Amino acid sequence: MKTLLAVLLRVAAALAASLALPALAQAPSATLPAVGKTYLWEVKSLTNRVYLYGTVHAGKASWYPLPGPVEDAIADSKVVVVEADITDMVAMDNSAASMTYTPPDSLEKHVKPEDFARFRKLLAKYSIPEASIVHMKPFMAVSLLVFQEWGRLGYQPAYGIDLHLIKKAKAAKKPVAEIEGMAVQLMLMDSLTEEENRTLFGGTLNALESGLSAEQITGIVNAWQAGDPDLVLEIARKYNTDVAGAKEFEEKFIWSRHEDMVKKIEGYLATRDRHFVAVGALHLAGSRGLVEMLRKRGYLVKQL
Repeated sequence: MKTLLAVLLRVAAALAASLALPALAQAPSATLPAVGKTYLWEVKSLTNRVYLYGTVHAGKASWYPLPGPVEDAIADSKVVVVEADITDMVAMDNSAASMTYTPPDSLEKHVKPEDFARFRKLLAKYSIPEASIVHMKPFMAVSLLVFQEWGRLGYQPAYGIDLHLIKKAKAAKKPVAEIEGMAVQLMLMDSLTEEENRTLFGGTLNALESGLSAEQITGIVNAWQAGDPDLVLEIARKYNTDVAGAKEFEEKFIWSRHEDMVKKIEGYLATRDRHFVAVGALHLAGSRGLVEMLRKRGYLVKQL
């Protein structure tokens, strides 16, 4: 899912793995419910079709295999497309400069003293060693706390939908394409100003401390399982209302990317190959989401 928390989670999960952060105990496992619709759409042109699937970036082992329509769509596709290939460790290694400060610069110098004190308390709560994050930029540092909150609720990056799809495609020797790639997403991270970083840092701490993050995570997962993009959007809107900086972050990290994504999808439709396109769930929700954008361009779009 590509709410504010989901953007943080995908990058943080990959980075956390490289830091060997402690795993949190998982909550009891739950299977995906039997629902009338999945978070999957078929987009048809006159000559081809693509599948659009909304994802969440951490999950549970019991979610697999995915619902029948999703597994069928993957099998029907020649190419699997993700936002960025999080198994590309070279790209992850190259991203380090965008996520960290060069010593002796450090996180503490770029956030409010009172926020840094709150942050340290949460590090202890999640058993994250302070030494592992001392040089991280605010965006990434607070992302690791969000990552751990997902883990506390039982959702692990090892069972994230994106990672599952990448592994499944590679096992079947299907090409894995990127609708954006890590470089594009790193440019977005680098575009955050000092003030935006500080605001997001403090706002996310508030959400974690108040329980709002846990409420949003649970709500988004439930909405995704029910195949309900309207509810995903509603939950994102509530978070934006209650968390400083979240609305502006969402504008930059979600909606501003859609024109380029739609052009890529139209390019897939112009080929002879069927593509299975997986992006965060929020990207497919609402009037500014990819589903409605493609529908307005004349394609036949149907939820499966």
